[in-house]
Amino acid sequence: MKNLLAIVLFMVFTVNVGISQCENWVGKKFEEDAKNAHSIYRQSMKIKDYKLAFEYWRQAYKLAPAADGKRDYHFWDGIKLYKMEYDKTSNPELKKKYVDTIMSLYDAMADCYAHKGISLKGCNTDSCYNGKVGFVLGRKAYDMFYTYKMPYDQVYQTSKKALEKACKMSEYSVLIPFGFTLADQYKRGKVSKEEAREIIEKAQKIADYNIKHDKTYGQYWEQSLARMDLDLKDVEKDVFDCGFFKKKLRPLFDEKKNDSKTVKYILVTLKKQGCPDDDPMVMEVDKTWKIYAEEYNRKLTDSLEKANPALAGNRLTKEGKYAEAAEKYQEAIQMETDPEKKAQFLYALASIQFAHLNKYGPARANALKAAKLKKGWGKPYILIGDMYSKSAKSCGDAWNQRLAILAALDKYYHAKSIDPSVADQANKRISKFSSSKPKQEDGFMRGYKEGQVVNTGCWIGEKVKLRFSK
Repeated sequence: MKNLLAIVLFMVFTVNVGISQCENWVGKKFEEDAKNAHSIYRQSMKIKDYKLAFEYWRQAYKLAPAADGKRDYHFWDGIKLYKMEYDKTSNPELKKKYVDTIMSLYDAMADCYAHKGISLKGCNTDSCYNGKVGFVLGRKAYDMFYTYKMPYDQVYQTSKKALEKACKMSEYSVLIPFGFTLADQYKRGKVSKEEAREIIEKAQKIADYNIKHDKTYGQYWEQSLARMDLDLKDVEKDVFDCGFFKKKLRPLFDEKKNDSKTVKYILVTLKKQGCPDDDPMVMEVDKTWKIYAEEYNRKLTDSLEKANPALAGNRLTKEGKYAEAAEKYQEAIQMETDPEKKAQFLYALASIQFAHLNKYGPARANALKAAKLKKGWGKPYILIGDMYSKSAKSCGDAWNQRLAILAALDKYYHAKSIDPSVADQANKRISKFSSSKPKQEDGFMRGYKEGQVVNTGCWIGEKVKLRFSK
C-alpha cells in the first residue's frame, strides 16, 4: 500500500512539474505523439473509460499543456480527472495532493491565457484575455470555497483577483465566495477599509452591469448580489458613510433623475448608509421618487383592481363613491367561485345598498344570500335587523312601526343564536329596542293577543310573534 501511494504521489508530482509551461504541439517534433495521446484520451473521456483517459491525458498534457494553442481542453479535462480521483480516495494525503494539483492546473491555465499561450478567437486586446484569466480564477475560487473548503484568506485573494481581471466578464458564481470571505477577512483585520471599499465597489458595478445586460444569467447575478450584500452588510456600514455616498451619487442623480430605477437606488443607498431623512439631498431624492412611486402605485392598483373588482369596491367605498363601489362588488360577486369570499362581497354590497343607497330590498336580498353561503354567520342578520329598525318610522302608524321593531329584534336574537361572536352587538341593539315593542293595550284594542303571529306590512313583510312591552 505504501509503495502504491508513493507511485501515485510521484505521478501527481510529475504532472505538477510541467504546469507552469504553456507548450503547444504545433510544428514540434513530438506533434504526432501529442496528437495521438490527445485523441485517445478525448475519445476515452467520451466513452467514460477514465482509467485509459487518465493514462493518455498525462502524456498529452506533459507534451503540450496548451494542445494546439487554440483550446484549453488539457487543463479542464485534467481538473475533471483529478476531481474524480479525489472523490474516489479516502486517503487524506492523497486528497491533499489531488487538491494541490487541481489548483495548480487552474493556475497554469490562467497563466497560459495571461501570456496568450492559448489564442482566443476574435480577440485582439488584453481585456478579453484578462477576462478569460478572471473566468478561470473565478472557477478556481468557486472550487476552493464550496468543494474543498480551503482557507478563507486564499479564497478571498483568488476571488478578488478573478473580479479584478475579468471585470464585466466575471461569472456570477464568484460573488458569494468573494463576499463571504471578504467579510471574514475584514472582521479579522486582514483587509483595510480602503481595500474593502475599492473591491466592494468593483464587485457591485460588475454585478449591476450584468444584471442589466446578461439576459441569460441576469437573475442569477441579482440573487448572488443580494447574498453578497447580505454577507457584507456589517462591513459596508463600517466601510462607507453618508458623506461618501452623497458625493459619489450626486452626479448620477443629476444625470439620471428621470430614471425611476436610478432614483430609487440612490434613495435606498443613502438611507442604507445612515443619511438622515432631513438631509437636503435625501429630501430632494425622496421628493423625486415619490412622483414615480405614486405613478407606479396607481398602475399597480389599476392592475390589481382589474383582476379583483372587490379591491376597487373597497377603495371607492372609502372615497364615498358608493354607486360605483356597488357596481364593482357586483362584478366581484359574478367572478368569484369561492363561497366564503362571495359571501363577504355580498355582505359588503348589502351594507352599501342599505347605508348609502337606500336600497333596502336589494340589500336584504344580498344579506340573505351571504348568510346562506356562509353558515353560522350572524353579521348579515345584524345588518337586516338594522335595516328594519332604521326604516321602522316609515312603516305607517305607531302600531306598525312597533311591529317592524319586533322583526328587527327577531333578527338580532337569531344572529347571536347562530354566531356567538356577534352576541355583544346583538345584545346592545336588543337592549336599545326592547322598550319599543308594541304596547299591550294597543294590541287588545286591535283584537290581538301576545303570541299571535301577525304580518309587519310595510316593505319588510315579515311575520312576527307578538310580544308586548312591559
